[in-house]
Amino acid sequence: MGKPTGFLEFQRLSEAYEAKDERLKHYREFVHHLTDEQAAQQGARCMDCGIPFCSSGCPVNNIIPDWNDLVYRGNWKQAIEVLHSTNNFPEVTSRICPAPCEAACTLNINDDAVGIKSIEHAIIDKAGENGWVLPQPPVRKTGKKVAVVGSGPAGLAAAQQLARAGHDVTVFEKNSRIGGLMRYGIPDFKLDKRLIDWRMAQLAAEGVTFRTGVMVAKSALPQGVANDASKIVAADKLAKDFDAVVLAGGAEHPRDLAIPGRDLAGVHFALEFLIPQNKEVAGDGRNPISAKGRHVVVIGGGDTGSDCVGTSNRHGAASVTQFELLPQPPKQENRPLTWPNWPMKLRTSSSHEEGCSRDWSVATKEFIGEKGKLKALKVVRLEWKDGRMSEIPGSEFIVKADLVFLAMGFVSPVGGVLDAFGVAKDARGNASASTDGEGCYRTNVAKVFAAGDMRRGQSLVVWAIREGRQCARAVDEFLMGTSTLPR
Repeated sequence: MGKPTGFLEFQRLSEAYEAKDERLKHYREFVHHLTDEQAAQQGARCMDCGIPFCSSGCPVNNIIPDWNDLVYRGNWKQAIEVLHSTNNFPEVTSRICPAPCEAACTLNINDDAVGIKSIEHAIIDKAGENGWVLPQPPVRKTGKKVAVVGSGPAGLAAAQQLARAGHDVTVFEKNSRIGGLMRYGIPDFKLDKRLIDWRMAQLAAEGVTFRTGVMVAKSALPQGVANDASKIVAADKLAKDFDAVVLAGGAEHPRDLAIPGRDLAGVHFALEFLIPQNKEVAGDGRNPISAKGRHVVVIGGGDTGSDCVGTSNRHGAASVTQFELLPQPPKQENRPLTWPNWPMKLRTSSSHEEGCSRDWSVATKEFIGEKGKLKALKVVRLEWKDGRMSEIPGSEFIVKADLVFLAMGFVSPVGGVLDAFGVAKDARGNASASTDGEGCYRTNVAKVFAAGDMRRGQSLVVWAIREGRQCARAVDEFLMGTSTLPR
């Protein structure tokens, strides 16, 4: 693959970033894809390793060695065809996926992995620039109708695959724009929303119909879940009007922190800050929460917390602090022990580099306020032993804060949607459905399927795409008795 001695000759190249001081002035993307020459050089580093662990490390099983080789040889058009054969939305994954493929790269055992994600980024951007991403309408229509509830990566992947199989697909989204948490949960500086609009145009040309502002639920939504719906469609009506229903909403129910002072003004769920900011950037009104000149504390060390950090810095926060309950991971993983699995190690995002004080093994005990407004946090240091945590006596301290974002993950999908259809849930509150064998992705309710975060819980966008694609095949088999869609 690539150049036989390329991995010995060339070093890993990283994508260029716009200078920190400049990118903090706007919400546009600031990562520049590799040049053709740089991408070819990275493709040359792909080894003839025999077993492509990168492909098995990738949830959609991208055929990575093949498109690395094609980029090395300058055959970009065939590279995007190979990339699209397994991944409906590489413009998204090449920007926000954490790249488990690179952790699984054989070269990563004792060297720097091939820059797989950066090559993918270069491929899809070149394809877009050259007009190679075209609609693929079906040759024949089946006359079957499928409803997809939720327009995130799982829902859109399922919708596109089903439309290409000839079914009439309608996507229902409770918010005012299509894209789910790709649209509203990820800041524009990480994912330009014009890319979603670009892909939507392709889906529409392939026959997908979009209905926004439509809610399918049985009960009110919990705090922290965005909802622009002006219409409600009953679950039994969808079941009556469509031959199959795919439930593909996100795991939007945020984990709360029930401690004294939780009701103080200034304590918010992360998405109560991030979603309005994305809407503001899109021209849909001002964000009611401003971090300008404020002392911000982010509780939670994952991607959502990092997004709060980057957005707060762009607001002009006086300070940004991020707390994590778990111990600080090692800066470098033990590769012989962890490869080819996803390693636990310290990860520093571009948002952290823009300005953030990070602290680990810290638990928040109390939100301290004055006249109903947040003023500080009382926190305590933790000791971890045998996987259990305990507070360190006498380690409590006070942190100045007038704005806190709770970014501790999401516990489950919004229960009202599942309840409306009568779908059985697993122990974590997700839709109960298997992923293998006969009847995969089917729920206990006739002709109702579930995929993505609604079935597996909070996860990566690449897992959502995988489940959307696989669910589409299961639906096609259910409707037609057989399917030519890829598994």
